Amino acid sequence: MSELKENLKKQLIEQLNLEDFEISDIADSDALFGDDGLALDSIDALEIIVLLEKEYGIKLDDPKKGKDIMTSVQTLSDFIESKR
Repeated sequence: MSELKENLKKQLIEQLNLEDFEISDIADSDALFGDDGLALDSIDALEIIVLLEKEYGIKLDDPKKGKDIMTSVQTLSDFIESKR
């Protein structure tokens, strides 16, 4: 597992208070939203946006792209890598 993906999983668990999850419980391709995967909601999406700005200095300029960027840990990682 890449260091970035591991850090993202740890940060998501801490930021979103996902107390029932361990890093090993989250696959890179697990859906973040919807009934599958982590089943996050719109409030969690805002928290992820704050996380991207605070931890990675990345501002999400186009909210329409947020849905594609926040599909999974893999897509978040790819987005962060593309902005570095």
